[in-house]
Amino acid sequence: MDPNFVQGLHNLLVQTTSNDTALLKAATAQLNQDYYKNPACIPALASIITSSPDQAIRQLAAVELRKRVAYNSGSLWTLISQNEREQIKNKFPEYLLAEPSNLVRHSAARVVAAIAAIEVPMGTWPQLLPFLQQTCTSSVASHREVGIFMLYTALENIVEGFQDQLSSLFQLFSQTLADPESLEVRITTVRAMGVIAQFIDADEKAYLAQFQSLLPGMIQVVGQCVETGNEAGARNLFDVLETLLILEVPLLSKIIPDLVQFLLQCGGNRAYDSELRILALNALNWTVQYKKSKLQSLGLAPSILEHLMPLTTEDEPEDVDEDAPSRSALRIIDGLATNLPPMQVFPALRNLIVQYFSSQDPAQRRGAMLALGIAVEGCSEFMTPLMGEVWPVIEAGLQDSDASVRKATCTAVSCFCEWLEDECVSKHAVLIPAIMNLINDTATQRSACTALDALLEILADVIDQYLQLIMERLSGLLESAPNPVKSVVTGAIGSAAHASKEKFIPYFDPTMRSLEHFLILTGEGEEIELRGITMDAVGTFAEAVGKDHFRPYFPTMMKQAFEGIEMGSARLRECSFLFFGVMARVFGDEFAGYLPQVVPPLLASCTQDEGVEEVSTSDPSSAFNSGLSASNAITVSDEVDANGMPTEELEEVDLDKLLDVNSAIAVEKEIAADTIGMLFNATQAHFLPYVEQCTLELAKLLAHYYEGIRKSALDSLLEIVRTFYDLSDHQDWEAGATVTVPLAQTVKELIDHVLPALLEMYETEDNKSVVSALCVHLAETINKIGPAFVENRLDPICAIAIQILEQKAFCQQDPDQDEEEEAPEAQAEYDSVLVSSAGDLVAALANALGGDFAPAFSRFFPLIAKYYKKSRSLSDRSSAIGCLAEIIAGMKNAVTPSTEPLLELFYQALSDSEAEVLSNAAFAVGLLTEYSEVDLSPQYLHLLGALRPLFVVPPDSPPSKLNAKDNAAGAVARLIVRNTAAVPLDQVLPVFVEALPLKNDYLENRPVFRAIFHLVQTNGAVLGPFMDQLLPVFAVVLDPNGPDQVGEDIRAELIQLIGILNAQDSAKIQAAGLSAFV
Repeated sequence: MDPNFVQGLHNLLVQTTSNDTALLKAATAQLNQDYYKNPACIPALASIITSSPDQAIRQLAAVELRKRVAYNSGSLWTLISQNEREQIKNKFPEYLLAEPSNLVRHSAARVVAAIAAIEVPMGTWPQLLPFLQQTCTSSVASHREVGIFMLYTALENIVEGFQDQLSSLFQLFSQTLADPESLEVRITTVRAMGVIAQFIDADEKAYLAQFQSLLPGMIQVVGQCVETGNEAGARNLFDVLETLLILEVPLLSKIIPDLVQFLLQCGGNRAYDSELRILALNALNWTVQYKKSKLQSLGLAPSILEHLMPLTTEDEPEDVDEDAPSRSALRIIDGLATNLPPMQVFPALRNLIVQYFSSQDPAQRRGAMLALGIAVEGCSEFMTPLMGEVWPVIEAGLQDSDASVRKATCTAVSCFCEWLEDECVSKHAVLIPAIMNLINDTATQRSACTALDALLEILADVIDQYLQLIMERLSGLLESAPNPVKSVVTGAIGSAAHASKEKFIPYFDPTMRSLEHFLILTGEGEEIELRGITMDAVGTFAEAVGKDHFRPYFPTMMKQAFEGIEMGSARLRECSFLFFGVMARVFGDEFAGYLPQVVPPLLASCTQDEGVEEVSTSDPSSAFNSGLSASNAITVSDEVDANGMPTEELEEVDLDKLLDVNSAIAVEKEIAADTIGMLFNATQAHFLPYVEQCTLELAKLLAHYYEGIRKSALDSLLEIVRTFYDLSDHQDWEAGATVTVPLAQTVKELIDHVLPALLEMYETEDNKSVVSALCVHLAETINKIGPAFVENRLDPICAIAIQILEQKAFCQQDPDQDEEEEAPEAQAEYDSVLVSSAGDLVAALANALGGDFAPAFSRFFPLIAKYYKKSRSLSDRSSAIGCLAEIIAGMKNAVTPSTEPLLELFYQALSDSEAEVLSNAAFAVGLLTEYSEVDLSPQYLHLLGALRPLFVVPPDSPPSKLNAKDNAAGAVARLIVRNTAAVPLDQVLPVFVEALPLKNDYLENRPVFRAIFHLVQTNGAVLGPFMDQLLPVFAVVLDPNGPDQVGEDIRAELIQLIGILNAQDSAKIQAAGLSAFV
């Protein structure tokens, strides 16, 4: 080795630590040009590391040596002589044991790992593992620390090379996990275990058992970090824990109860540092997400809730983005509610809420209210029949003596409005006055405005009586309130416009004048947020008042939206994109002129880099759910920069800021992707020049790590397919497995590009809501385009539905559940939504294939029927019967062979306790009677008896009961048409006619009027006694000021019937207000 080369390299490294920028640049350039391309730099750097007295230079040399060894897969390393390589391999690990600086030791250990990555797979460094094992068991603690760190970094690089040594490594870990002196040894051991865990397969039972035997020790080490306040170590170990939770191999399944108990103890101990408690609670949140079947089978939810509720009473930080144990606890309650069957969560939570809400301590009452609000998303269906007990708690909370409880109740009301819409609308007379009172109080003003916003969004039918009062109060706040309150007030005014539609017109111009100065705000934070919310509200106004009233503002507002795009704010770009979508819907063709300015920024958004390369694409929840990253989500190493300064340690990197930026851009992309499909649908042929490029970019987003983007991309892609089909010169399709009405070639090519990409995406899609959206949008597209859409791809599309119904889709897989084991019947409400979506897809396939669906039906029938059991949830039971009804409507006569088992199932459903199920069951038996070639007239009396209770409905009943009555009327009508003689008309007609006009389900007017026309033609006299009741019904369904209730064909036939009746008795026709139709 040339001493001058070594000295020159040393001098330049010293120069790079200079504060003089010119010197630094010159040194860096010379190093890159004259030294780092020469293989001799490797032994030279090794020499400097082992001999330089300057720690900063040793550290810098170690970092550079690792880079040179790893460069181009080890090409420089292999160019140095065999003798030099052997010398470094023999001496360098030994040197590490004597290095006094921990930072240098760590960087030098990574050099050993880089060399190992090249040498071990080739079998040319057999001495390494024995050396590491010997060092890890040295009697000197610092040696053990170096040894285990070298082993850890080596495993990170080449675990495959050590796989035949796993048993001896596990044996070693059992010692190092219990190192008597060094916590660092114990921590690094756990990190090494996290690396090895990723390479153990489920069928390697011996390794699995050995690893699991180490887990109690591992948890002890995590506890030691928390107890001693070692935040850096704790972060690393919680990352390992999260990695183990995510892995498909069920490594943790046997210790889940102990793990849960440990995490609750750490998270609940107020003596520990808040950050460490949050880490423990976030790990518990991941446990709920990824080990839900274990939690469910062990019934752990009540115990977890009992430990979490005290945490909800702790103080919350003012900053909404700042985490705290109380917020982590509420996140876990949300996770339990959305991931587990409501029966396991809500009864226990309800008892705790009652207990806490009756406390004298306002913090307990506040915690109870926040827990109630957060749980409703996952338990809304389960809670609905219990709302009689819940509303008194809400009403008391709105009147509570403590402002924090009143604010928490407003938050709960906002959640209820989203998930229990009908229940909240029914309580408007209590909620609106109470919330308006809280708006008058500055302590609760902002929370109350947020609750009012959520409530107004759903109050379309009753807003008239409140609109003036609300607008007067909110308009006043626009002048006087601080910016954060102005933001929620503006949002609430937008919701008032949404609910009141054209009734908002008198308030429109004055409100626009009040808001216009918000649209030119440019300050970061609150000002940008207010500007964005105002843009959203103005878009809502446009939809409410219509294009003629909005047109004077249209050009100015488009200008503001374009300016928003240029301001460098992801939030304002998102708001501009939403605004473009709304304007396109409102103005249609008139918007087309803006497309050349609108589409490029949308595409630029879809293709932009999120700016955080290190955020992993493997699991978005690290960035979007828990506030924590998975172990590999963010790469931060203990290395130095070009100036020789140590790079930031993990705890110094502002992860929150990193992820906030990342998530803001991801949400912007989600909106951009969604807007593209909306624009095509609204502007139709004007958008055609952009279709190809948009399709290509959206298809790329199907693999994005953020589920919101994947969902928007698939939605827009299928919207593009449907709109493109609408614009093609197509004829109505005919049902059948063989395509008789071919698609235009361009439509076929578009489908051939989009559909394979969607089917490929499904195979690895792990998010249930994305798969649910895929099923729903595929169903919509199949119903529009028909059998040509599924041509040559019927099997993979059927497979999607089969896998979901069997609960074996990728997104439903649970590593803790045996493949052969039947999935539990009790499931989370979100799981029921997925199953229902699969039912929509099956019904669409039946609609497209018609009678040719019969062979597939024999496969699907038992899969769907199993969801109708009394033990299943309302959603499961209802969607199973509804799906079978839709399938019958598609298959028509081909359903005949299955008539008997279907009828037996529908009889069970007609005795269900829930109106929603009864409604679908009535619809289903009507269709079965209509289409089956089996003569069901011997069953008529039994069927009519089962349908009779559905007609007994007071006028103020909930919509589900009114719907059931309408569907029962439709079913009776189908019985009459199929075999009038089998129906005891003298008993049936009084009840049937009394049920008219239909109130909710106007589609059932078609069978109802077909039955009336049939009776007029075949047995006219039988309707005579009922004609005075029927004429007002005719007037209602023909009313030109109301919605279309009957469709063109029935309308024409009904007008013809009125003409005949007029000839018989014109006075009665005139009295019924039907003269205009004669």
